[in-house]
Amino acid sequence: MKIHLSTLGCKVNQYESQAVASMLRERGCEITDSAEGCDAIIVNTCAVTAEAVRKSRQTIRNLSSKSPDALVVICGCWPQTEPDAARAFGADVVFGSGSKHELVEAVLAGKSVENIDRAFSRRVFEPLPSGSAENRTRALIKIEDGCVNFCSYCVIPYARGAVRSLPIEAAAAEAKKLAAEGFREIVLTGIEIASYGTDLPGKPGLADVTEAIIKAAPGVRVRLGSLEPRIITEDFCKRLSVYPELCGQFHLSLQSGCDETLRRMRRKYDTARFYESVELLRCYFPNCGITSDLITGFPAETEEEFSETLEFIKKCAFSQMHVFPYSRRAGTPADEMPEQVPKAVKEARARKASAVAAEMKLEFAASQVGKTLSVLFETEKSPGVFEGHSKNYLLVSAKGEALRNRVCSVLITGADGAVLYGNIINSQ
Repeated sequence: MKIHLSTLGCKVNQYESQAVASMLRERGCEITDSAEGCDAIIVNTCAVTAEAVRKSRQTIRNLSSKSPDALVVICGCWPQTEPDAARAFGADVVFGSGSKHELVEAVLAGKSVENIDRAFSRRVFEPLPSGSAENRTRALIKIEDGCVNFCSYCVIPYARGAVRSLPIEAAAAEAKKLAAEGFREIVLTGIEIASYGTDLPGKPGLADVTEAIIKAAPGVRVRLGSLEPRIITEDFCKRLSVYPELCGQFHLSLQSGCDETLRRMRRKYDTARFYESVELLRCYFPNCGITSDLITGFPAETEEEFSETLEFIKKCAFSQMHVFPYSRRAGTPADEMPEQVPKAVKEARARKASAVAAEMKLEFAASQVGKTLSVLFETEKSPGVFEGHSKNYLLVSAKGEALRNRVCSVLITGADGAVLYGNIINSQ
């Protein structure tokens, strides 16, 4: 059975898609790069914004037109949050954001079926095979699912339900397996990993599971996924800073640099608490990269509030930022808020913030010249020239032989924009 699988959205979706692909391969299926001539097409959708839903629908249309006789499978957060719209789309198999094992069985059966549950009735973490797409050097372990933050712009709690965590022993076992398979870096991902363990006996935290994974996979780099700034405390930093395996790159979700806007967003921190997290990370993890997200044009955001945000992101000096104009999402409180900002204003602010972000990215890259960075090489860009990422998540280019999937110490000799280049000192 030939199957094409397309994924939209976050790293959790990427993780779940590779797990589905792995389970299908174990059952004798071929996962193809093209949708043409397939027996089945699976689209793992995203619903975080109205634009994400539009792209999900467009992807389904485009792929199904390439193989009109294929079994069309829609799964993920869009059907979970808008089941009636997904049903009306005419897919053969419609699943929500859970039950990936049952999804595999439905695809193999080749029959029309629907499985959309109540997300908030889920209480058990669904274990899935960890790993990566083929020929990758970096693997994902999903350690958590669900979110109960209920930010005013976000539909994801309704799509994913309450927090469920992978027990520490199981997470450590997955890490040990991935290390034995040859992966040199493991990324810990989830919908809201800062809430890890709140549902488990004894309530272990993110630091506990991270330590266990590092110890289970000695010599393998470990990178944390997106973090709520409240998880960054002095104790958290002290505990994890002793492990050289932990990558010094931390993604802190900001969304706005104005306290009034954060309040309307129902974020659970203010700019003072956020900046405290930034300073703690830079104290305990020198030369770390700190990345973030920003939403421009949130309802009622004034020019003064946006100016506050620009000044705050400059103060934080992020190494990289993802900037998005606010996208209305039906079913969220923000969609009903008065004083919606015009599209042209949202986009203009996004361009301004992106320009600041681009400057900060270049400045951080330039600051690395003369330093020695640990780099995991991932691809051969041209004969004898390899590229990979440093622990602080900068792209580094160097010359060498057979460097793919090797970790090397690289003396950085220059920067071409945001891409660093240098000379290899030694390799593992």
